[in-house]
Amino acid sequence: MRQTKIAIVGAGWRADFFLRLALLMPDRFEIVGWVVRDSAKANTFPVKSFLNLDDLLAAEKPDFIVSAVTWAANPEILIQIVSAGIPVLSETPPASDLNALRYLWSHVGAKNLVQVAEQYMRLPMHAARLAISDSGKIGEITSVQVSSTHGYHAVSMMRSFLHAGFESAQVNTSSFMAPLVDPLKRGNWSENLTPKSAKTILATVKFGSDKSGLYDFTDNQWHNQLRHRRIVIRGSKGEIVDNDCIRLAEPTAITKSQFTRYQVGHDLNLDGHDTEHISFDGNVVYRNPFMGLRLMDEEIAIATMMVEMAAWVHNDGPPPYSLAQASQDHLISLAIDESLEMGVVISTAVEPWAKTLGL
Repeated sequence: MRQTKIAIVGAGWRADFFLRLALLMPDRFEIVGWVVRDSAKANTFPVKSFLNLDDLLAAEKPDFIVSAVTWAANPEILIQIVSAGIPVLSETPPASDLNALRYLWSHVGAKNLVQVAEQYMRLPMHAARLAISDSGKIGEITSVQVSSTHGYHAVSMMRSFLHAGFESAQVNTSSFMAPLVDPLKRGNWSENLTPKSAKTILATVKFGSDKSGLYDFTDNQWHNQLRHRRIVIRGSKGEIVDNDCIRLAEPTAITKSQFTRYQVGHDLNLDGHDTEHISFDGNVVYRNPFMGLRLMDEEIAIATMMVEMAAWVHNDGPPPYSLAQASQDHLISLAIDESLEMGVVISTAVEPWAKTLGL
């Protein structure tokens, strides 16, 4: 295992994830710099800080840089890093709107140095579901319904299970208002438990000619545990619904199976609280690569992206998630918003990232 030198740009809560995880894995990562303007914030992690990207690039040449800045600032940061010839792992989305996506692609797309930290399919349960759906056990995947996260993340999940490409998509969106108690925000409980009007956005997405997705998101559904996180993956021989799977196993036999997470640290298990593996029909289909670090699922997913990025820059593995894929996710996410605003079906175009790559 070789150590990878990384630098991080940004001072928000997402940048904190990358900093914490890199410091937890000193055998894998060395943080050679952190671009942060706030001196008080810079003292929160024991790493060398720089006031701007120019100063960092003048002093260090990391193996890759993580860009975790605002949507508006990100394209110029990515362009500057790519101009220096350094691979970069960008937070999501890589740019704020369609014009910014096209602008970014025109400047860096051909260089093939930008990957995007779209981590959702690295979450343990989603990774396990993908392993089974890709195995052919439920046949050809034709439809995916996601009700858990918003926008480009949900689109990425749909496209990953469907293996959807870059063809035109047709999007039809509507919304509904209903009262809902909102007890949790990021990191704390709310003192006000009075039901408030919450918006639910529903969108159907047709990918090409024969694949579809259903997007269902309610305000603050990331944190509000009064709403389930749901996923349905439909195939020609069965379907996965959350942790359950039903499928045609033989010509005259329909079977049911479950995804089961093995979690250490419960009851009399004294190995410490951690996810060990996920099984399906008695077979391990996902194994936590960071056992012993006591990471929550989101941290496991982000750490997986970091390790995959390190392997890619050292020519030891495939690219984790390309700028083209992330741009396509956000293109469709923007179409969901546009369809809702205009009240019409929106058809996306075949964009430059598809044309340039011949996709």
